[in-house]
Amino acid sequence: MTVALREVLALKRRWFTPEPDELYTEIGVRSYGKGIFHKTPISGLDLGTKRVLRLEPGDLVFNNVFAWEGAVAVAGLKEIGMIGSHRFVTFRPKPGRCNVDYLQYYFTHGEGLEIAQRASPGSAGRNRTFGIERFLRQSIVLPPLEEQLRIVATIEYFAAKIEEARQLRLQAVTECAALLKSARRTIIGEGPTDSWKRLGDVIDDIENGWSPACQKHPASDGNWGVIKVGAVSFGTFDPTENKELPPTLEPKPEYELKPGDFLMSRANTRALVGACALINDTPRRLMLCDKIFRFKFKPTGALEARYLDHALKSPALRAQIEAGATGTSPTMKNIAKGKILNLRLPVPELSRQRSIVTYLDGLQSRVDRLKALQQRTAAELDALLPSILDKAFKGEL
Repeated sequence: MTVALREVLALKRRWFTPEPDELYTEIGVRSYGKGIFHKTPISGLDLGTKRVLRLEPGDLVFNNVFAWEGAVAVAGLKEIGMIGSHRFVTFRPKPGRCNVDYLQYYFTHGEGLEIAQRASPGSAGRNRTFGIERFLRQSIVLPPLEEQLRIVATIEYFAAKIEEARQLRLQAVTECAALLKSARRTIIGEGPTDSWKRLGDVIDDIENGWSPACQKHPASDGNWGVIKVGAVSFGTFDPTENKELPPTLEPKPEYELKPGDFLMSRANTRALVGACALINDTPRRLMLCDKIFRFKFKPTGALEARYLDHALKSPALRAQIEAGATGTSPTMKNIAKGKILNLRLPVPELSRQRSIVTYLDGLQSRVDRLKALQQRTAAELDALLPSILDKAFKGEL
C-alpha cells in the first residue's frame, strides 16, 4: 500500500526553555544508521539561548543536516530526559499505521534513504538541510503492520548475529594481546630488583630531533618530511605519519631516519607517552621530530634493540615510564631524557635476550595476524547488514 508520509508520521518537536541550574544531556545521531550518541552534560546556563527540544522514547529522530546519509535513529529508554538542538527533527508514528523501528531501518537504506536525500537538496559539502515539508509530502510503499514487525524481527536477528561474530573476533584479539602482556610481565619481571640495570648505563645516549613549522600534508615522493608523534604511538613505526618540510627550509640530514633506528615518544597522553618502535624499513628523507627520542646503542652490542622494545612495553617498564611522566595537562604528558636514562630493566646475556625476542616476537606475530583478520572480517561484516536490509525491503527475507 502506497501512503503519503504525512499520513503515518506526525511532526513532534517539544521545544522548551532550559532551567539555568539544571544539567542536560544533548544527543547526536550518527550517519549510516549508526544510532544515537550522548554528549557531555551541560547546564542550562551554559546552553544560553540555544533552542532545544525534549526527546521521548519512540521518537523517530533525524539529524537535519545529515539525514541524506542515513543519520536517523529511534530514541529509546536511555534517552529519557535528554535534549536535542534545532538540528534535530522528531516525528511520532501514528498509532496502528507503522512501526518506528521499521521506518528507522527503511530511511537508512535504498528507497528510504533516497527519500531523505530528495528532502535534503543542496551541495554544501556534507551539510544538506533536511526539508520537513519536502519530506512529508513524499510517499512510501508500506506493508501491513504485522509484516513490518516481522521484517524488523528478522533484521534484528541477523544484526545480533553479525554483532556476535564481531565481538568474538574482537575477543580473540583482546585475549591474544593479554597473553603477550602476561608473557612480557613473566619474562621481564614485576619490578626493579638489585640486578636490574640503569638504561643509561647500557646505551650510549638518546637524542630528539627537530620540529619546524611544516606543511599540513605528508611528504610527497622525493621531498623531505618530519615524522609526527603518531609515527610510534601504537608500538610499530608508521612512516605515513609525517608532514612535508616547506621548500623554504633546509633539511637537516643528521636527523634522517634509517632502518634499525629505535624510537620513543617523549610527549603524549599518559597511556601513550614512552611508546616505542623499531624501524624495520622507512622511506628516504624522513627526519626525526623534537617530540621523539632516537636511541644510540653501544658498539659493544650489550643490548638488543628488539629486546629493549619488548622490555619497554612490559608492565614493569610502563609503570616506571608513566610514573616519570609530568605535565599539568590531563591530555598531554612529557618524560624527560634523564627519566628515560634512569629507567631500570633486566639485561641478561645476549643469547638469552635473543631467545626472549624469538618467543615474544612469535606472540606479537599472532596478535598482528589476528588484528589483520579482525579488520578484514569487520569490513565483511559491515557489508552484511546493508545486504540484509536490501533483501528485507525487497521482500526476499
